[in-house]
Amino acid sequence: MEGLQDHEQLLSLGLAIVIDSGRERKMKRKRRDRFLSLDTNGVSEGKIFSLLEIREIMLKEKNTGKGIIGANGEGLHLIHLLLTAATSLDENKLDLAIENLRKLYQNISLNGDSVQRVAAYFADGLVAKLLTRQSPFHAMIMKEPTPEDEFLAYMELYKVSPYYQFAHFTANQAIMDAFEKEEIQNKRALHVVDLDVAYGFQWSSLMQSLSDKATTGNHVSLRITAFGRSLEELEETERRLVGFAKTFRNLIFEFQGILRSNSFGLKSIRKRKNETLVVNSVFYLNSVCNFSHISETLKSINILNPSLVVLVEQEGDRNPRTFLSRFMEFLHYYAAMFDSLDDFLPLNSLQRLQIEKNHLGKEIKRLIDFDDDAKSPKYERMETWKRRMESHGFLGRNLSSKALIQAKLLLKTNCHYCPIQFGGENGGFTSFQREEGNALSLAWQDKCLITVSAWQCAAGGR
Repeated sequence: MEGLQDHEQLLSLGLAIVIDSGRERKMKRKRRDRFLSLDTNGVSEGKIFSLLEIREIMLKEKNTGKGIIGANGEGLHLIHLLLTAATSLDENKLDLAIENLRKLYQNISLNGDSVQRVAAYFADGLVAKLLTRQSPFHAMIMKEPTPEDEFLAYMELYKVSPYYQFAHFTANQAIMDAFEKEEIQNKRALHVVDLDVAYGFQWSSLMQSLSDKATTGNHVSLRITAFGRSLEELEETERRLVGFAKTFRNLIFEFQGILRSNSFGLKSIRKRKNETLVVNSVFYLNSVCNFSHISETLKSINILNPSLVVLVEQEGDRNPRTFLSRFMEFLHYYAAMFDSLDDFLPLNSLQRLQIEKNHLGKEIKRLIDFDDDAKSPKYERMETWKRRMESHGFLGRNLSSKALIQAKLLLKTNCHYCPIQFGGENGGFTSFQREEGNALSLAWQDKCLITVSAWQCAAGGR
């Protein structure tokens, strides 16, 4: 928690006492009556309703805080309340969990400092986990942002922070290195299998890099086979990438979208003669909650015998197997993420509120309120992925000096207020090599956030 101590401008909210009008009291009584017989996981409806009323006051609170930075260790107090509430919930001490959540909502704000904001989303995740999925309270707390709002929040974070850019640019540099290594035999043809294309933001910079290498009379071919969560997502991503590719006259572009629910999956992919085949896995395998599914995916990749496998995953400090250990891991991770936004956006920035609510906050609540703790996503150490990759027939492949230089320039360009160093300690973002040059990590202060690693098939002899 040392990383939090420098950022403890935490609210002594001193919420004003709300004196309800007669009309407001009648409306509240009607709401209570409406929910009297609803399933709340055995918890008193009155206690749940009272907790949510305090939460509603917190959501309407517009002040950014009245406390003094670091005063009375209030930041650590909020973290203590969160951990106590999580522990009580884990031990099925629901009344104690509710009491700690009440105290939290009375002392946090979505408009406060970074610790208060992250605590608010974790508190929401705990309340959702406290309820059954049939409860309308659960649906209210876990309400998803619209696809448009979610996309805009992702795009804003992509623009202001090196988080996603580091992942994509480092992966793309490794792909370019593999492509250039085989340039004589691949006939200037590159095929990327993307296990989770998301919005496809990664591929515009790769198109630019490929176009820079080509000439008008000597085209480069890029084929992307992309897995996605929905047909709408794949179609929108295809439109965006095809439109961007048309701006390069020396680039031949093909896109094939495959729904993740497709039973054939990776087995349906066919490699064309002479093309360089690369498998790109960015923030995907950590989201696969079933270890046997991860194993089957890696086996299928090995059968494809690609020239390169790029693995990008969120980094964890341990391999959390219980709800409480996962909660602590995610809390540490997202506290760093919220804290890092101080380097780019002021507290009252609308961009920042959108990023926190519609992207980071959404992720937090989903991770905490997972159906099955045993099968929930886990952020694992690079050493764990190394053992897993090697046991499935992959060898580490060195990232080039270009990737290191690019990471250094990216951090220097993106970070505004905190001094940046490469491979050393500082107050903000740091990038450093791992695994004898086979991996590159991004950290905020003392917390490692992302690791990019490169792999090749041991049997392929590449």
